Amino acid sequence: MTQRGRHRRQQRGRALRAVLAGTALALTAAATMISASQATVGNRPGALKALASSDRTTGLRLQERQVPQSTLDRLASAMGRPVGVSTVLADADHSLRRAADCTSTDRATLPVEPAATRAYCWDAADTRGWRAGAVTTSGDADDDGHWGENRVILSGWTHHTGSSARSGLARIAVVDADDPGRLTYTWAALVVPVDGGRDYRGLSSPVTGMVWYQGKLLVTAADGLYVYDMHRIQRATVDRRTVGKVHGGWAAYGSRYVLPAVGSYRLTGKAAHPAAISLDRSTAPDSLVASEKVSADSGRHTRLWRYAFSSDPARAGLLATDSAGRAVATEAYETKTAGIGGVLSYGSQWYLARAADTPDGHGTLWRQNERAAKATRCGSDESNRCWTGQAGSLSYWEETGEVWSQTGQMLYTLPLASIDRSLG
Repeated sequence: MTQRGRHRRQQRGRALRAVLAGTALALTAAATMISASQATVGNRPGALKALASSDRTTGLRLQERQVPQSTLDRLASAMGRPVGVSTVLADADHSLRRAADCTSTDRATLPVEPAATRAYCWDAADTRGWRAGAVTTSGDADDDGHWGENRVILSGWTHHTGSSARSGLARIAVVDADDPGRLTYTWAALVVPVDGGRDYRGLSSPVTGMVWYQGKLLVTAADGLYVYDMHRIQRATVDRRTVGKVHGGWAAYGSRYVLPAVGSYRLTGKAAHPAAISLDRSTAPDSLVASEKVSADSGRHTRLWRYAFSSDPARAGLLATDSAGRAVATEAYETKTAGIGGVLSYGSQWYLARAADTPDGHGTLWRQNERAAKATRCGSDESNRCWTGQAGSLSYWEETGEVWSQTGQMLYTLPLASIDRSLG
């Protein structure tokens, strides 16, 4: 990309920020205010505690494994030439509804304070049987906020009903976000090649964390991360409620496209797997941050950590590894915050979205560093139960200054600056 082109897009991004700031939706009234039973200020997690280097290297080391090129080539040969993101966007066959057209029940799941500036809901019929998970954007993929000429959002979903053969299947919605007033999308299944590329199986793992960096998409798995290549998207050719090679072609459980994994990162020790991940562009090099999911009654603290991305052009989008293919955490902390569903790091600050204590309650958004912890506040009693109940993943679009997330049927965004202003 040329400097002139990058400068032009940066100007366009500044202009877009100004437009969005001037036309922000007044969604505060749409969110249901928390009840008195939720107004109690939660436990104070205090400052982050840095972990020693030995804890980072032994407990949080990842081993990189790449799918053989011959496997990927065999699959592409059988399925047809891979396509890119622009082809998928041009094939969008669904639309998101703007907040005003969503149900009051769905809008009530949005943050109370700070309020979302834009919000959208998914068609319930299109997502029935699926649970919303992680979000990442072209703001992660490239620092100018675009992938090619497009602004794109990727939304992860996991199938959670039906037979065991279907439960746990994962897919992403590839969303065309060029027009903030009209978001369109289509589905791509996340799969793993098997039998040397002669077939594939569905990724049977909840999509609780996802980062699109350069050409790669990193997705959380039970024991590490799976890696997908956004240049290697395959077309599904048969519309069936199954996944893999079938009579007459290739099926993806109703999705039009398929993303086959090109690699994975597996934890080498007995450590908790990364449940939430996000990109941090404030470090040099850019880094992947992660948190584990620890329940409030577990009696132990939650770990937060980061890995550096590789600066080798031949490894664009992959983590930095040693000669043995191992990625070691460059930084790690402990926090007393439990039930973390979303993690974000920028500058010296860590933002942690904590799930609600009750099914119909609101969660908490904490900002922590090595000195202190603060939570967003809302209401006359200054409760900190202001965030979404399900506490989904967080993705910072640096070009626009926005944080994207989703909860239930709602996809929403708000400025990072508004989060900082809402801190108690």
